[in-house]
Amino acid sequence: MKYGKLVLSIILDLVGMGSYLYPGIGEGADLIWAPLAGFLITRMYPDRSGKIGGLIGFVEELIPGMDVIPTFTLMWIYTYVYKRKEIGEVS
Repeated sequence: MKYGKLVLSIILDLVGMGSYLYPGIGEGADLIWAPLAGFLITRMYPDRSGKIGGLIGFVEELIPGMDVIPTFTLMWIYTYVYKRKEIGEVS
């Protein structure tokens, strides 16, 4: 499940970056993708950090030129690498 979320996160980040393939249309597509990305992050990570990540993902997708930030993958790293070290868990 843990690495399945990583693969899904990478795929969803690529979808978000896909708007660069269509100049002029891409930013309009972000108006649809932004709320969907925010929603998906909150579902993938249902704790408080997922809600914050969803808000960050939503805003990041709305800002022109920021699509290159891999929000889903960064959220996975935060959840399964950084947060685990913070609470002393070993994977």
